[in-house]
Amino acid sequence: MQVSVETTSGLERRVTVGVPAEKVDVAVEGKLQEAQKTIRLDGFRPGKVPMREVKRRFGGAVRNEVLADVMREAFIEAVEQEKLQPAGMPGFEAKTNEAGKDLEFVATFEVYPEVELAAFDTIEVEKPQAEVTDADVDTMIETLRQQRAEFADVDRAAETGDRVNIDFKGLKDGEAFEGGTAEGQNLELGSGQMIPGFEDGIVGMKAGDEKDIDVTFPEDYQSEDLKGQAVVFQIKVNKVEGKALPEVDAEFMKGFGVDDGDEAKFKAEVRKNMERELKNAITSKVKEQAMDGLVNLHEFDLPAALVTQEIQRMRQQMMQQFGGGQQFDPSILPDDLFKEQAERSVRLGLVVRAILDKNEIKADADKVKARVEEIAEQYEKPEEVVSWVYSNPQQLQQIEGAVLEEQVVDLVLESAKVEEKSMPYQDAVKPREQAEG
Repeated sequence: MQVSVETTSGLERRVTVGVPAEKVDVAVEGKLQEAQKTIRLDGFRPGKVPMREVKRRFGGAVRNEVLADVMREAFIEAVEQEKLQPAGMPGFEAKTNEAGKDLEFVATFEVYPEVELAAFDTIEVEKPQAEVTDADVDTMIETLRQQRAEFADVDRAAETGDRVNIDFKGLKDGEAFEGGTAEGQNLELGSGQMIPGFEDGIVGMKAGDEKDIDVTFPEDYQSEDLKGQAVVFQIKVNKVEGKALPEVDAEFMKGFGVDDGDEAKFKAEVRKNMERELKNAITSKVKEQAMDGLVNLHEFDLPAALVTQEIQRMRQQMMQQFGGGQQFDPSILPDDLFKEQAERSVRLGLVVRAILDKNEIKADADKVKARVEEIAEQYEKPEEVVSWVYSNPQQLQQIEGAVLEEQVVDLVLESAKVEEKSMPYQDAVKPREQAEG
């Protein structure tokens, strides 16, 4: 088999492959003979259609089918022979395709870039240092009470923390605007669900009251027509409900797995969950900073095919997340919406792959086991979860991938500039963007 490789531009390669005529013709003949046994045509008994008639009617289609298989197999042999690493599927074009003549085809594709790893000593990482205090536990218990609060009708003016049922109509320059009208909407005052000034304007109103509230949309509001615009909301309060918090009693604790009503045990369980959340938050923040550092350190061409694949994956993920069971046209989510993040993901993946290869890093079996057991602890029967994970190759592979990333982060941190910063629990568990904001 003859092979020639041409670099057309950047990562793109053009491989010309020659396949002996005999290989193609023999495969075509064999396929036609198989087809002859099953073809049914008027005027002929089953399996007795003359070969010349089989070739006349089906020869072209059979040759094209064989051609696709031959080109695919020959392409695999060619890239192995030339030690190429295709990134994505190639495009095939047959240059010579005639019976009795050697097949010549061209495959065009991109290859993986060669990633030259930079030193990691310029990467800067801020590692939060925090602990869970008794006050943090009390605050968390109060949050849990708030989450399980119940609302009941009250005959008084609405206060912050109450839930109101309202009708409202927004007017801009005396005209109703799109999305500014609703009836029977529940709203918890102080939740920040509505634009600034809206909820505060309802405080003090009773059921049956009507009132006009003047508010101004924020300058960064998503609607161009409403950014920074002063509007009037006509509001009618249909109902005011006060919030009733549950007592921290045996029934409340039972909802969190403490069946005997032991308050000390309940607080210990809350603390344990908070400490796990804290550990995961710190790990996540450190990892994110280390990965950002790797991306910023390495500049190289990206295979367009890999970026396209990542865009498609991210689009599908978003469609599943927000689309639910409904059918949506994926084209409503343009490539540009995902491109920057997709390029980051592909670049990071290639850098991590280079680090793993260079340092011959494999998933540490003990760390994988520890991660599996940590996940299993959150379930009622941990031993069953552990057994299930180890019997499910896909789940185990996901955990091994996470452990590999942790090992890469550990390697980066050995050289990076790591600054430990003390902070309260609440700040440590906030996502980076919120903490920085």
